[in-house]
Amino acid sequence: GPTLALLTRGPTAQELLLPPSPAPTPKAEQRDPNPAAMATERPVRLVLDASLLLDPVGAGAPVPTLRPGAEALLRRLRHSNLGVAICHPEEMPTTVSGFLEMAADLNSFGYISLPAPTGNHLLNELMLEWSRTSSCFYATSTVDEDLFSELQSHNWKVIAVDNECGTKDSGVVNIGKLQELLITLATLIKKEIASSSILMVGYAMKPSREEDFAKRGAFPLYPSQNGLIFVPLSFELHLASQLQEVDIILHKMTDEIISIDPNCSISFPRGISFSAGMSEVIRFMEEYPDFCIIDPFKNISPLLDRLQIQEILVRLQELGSEGRPKLRAPHSLKVINFSGSELQKQLAEANLSFPLIVKPQVACGVADAHNMVAYCLCI
Repeated sequence: GPTLALLTRGPTAQELLLPPSPAPTPKAEQRDPNPAAMATERPVRLVLDASLLLDPVGAGAPVPTLRPGAEALLRRLRHSNLGVAICHPEEMPTTVSGFLEMAADLNSFGYISLPAPTGNHLLNELMLEWSRTSSCFYATSTVDEDLFSELQSHNWKVIAVDNECGTKDSGVVNIGKLQELLITLATLIKKEIASSSILMVGYAMKPSREEDFAKRGAFPLYPSQNGLIFVPLSFELHLASQLQEVDIILHKMTDEIISIDPNCSISFPRGISFSAGMSEVIRFMEEYPDFCIIDPFKNISPLLDRLQIQEILVRLQELGSEGRPKLRAPHSLKVINFSGSELQKQLAEANLSFPLIVKPQVACGVADAHNMVAYCLCI
């Protein structure tokens, strides 16, 4: 049933996860960089071959299109802090090359047109320069053994996507789906840095929330100054293999709630239906309770129920001490029947008076959780 409550706004989840930027340290007081920062002085470059992005089903069509999953990949790479470029053969039709150039501009990526091979040279000068100054990765969905050989001779790591174009070259990393590219790339970057202080954070939340965090620089694929690499967990892939690669899980559990039974006492996970992917994360944490997760489910579940929130706030009153500001939970009352004859008496006993705010007992995770109605007494 609904709850009558007067609740003030606290900090959002984003405000809690993203602390304010520290004030710049005066130059004379600057400390030596930590090992993670020292390990990431070498830039990381990623070149995406046209075959990786274009939908092969639409080959030859008047208007080229991106393959499924490519748009999400580009969006995530846009805020990854990697140096990203899109490349294609010079002889590609202008309609396709123009489409790719527009995709590169839209995402603030570099754009490379590979000239026709001359002798043993298949790379352009820019890619050769990158190989001398950066850790470089080349992702493609076509096999070109000569190109792979030259890339590897200049210390590029090659990632071939799609089993159908798999190569027997032992130096090439073969993956089956485009959705595997980011976690594969993150794993390779972590190995390249070879620092125990680098940690990989796998995150799960709805796309709009992820985009908001990413725009604020919260999800870099290039290691942060604190030595963190962020990768999205894909519920379209085998989750257990992804969780084996990450060191920390960062989640927004309430984004993955399908439904909450209002007739069932909310006690995690009883009464709550989650998406298949989040259900698998929950089972993983039951099997590996010591795995680092932010935040632990037991800390979040009380926030799904306004009655439990109220109980927590009431207990905070006991923490008050002399000489310090007093804490008081807002007065509240659980109401099952608004037409009951005892309602006025119950309101008085709960120290509630009009105007009142009425909210559902379920606090988040479902469509109507944030609905509210203001009640006034008309005389």
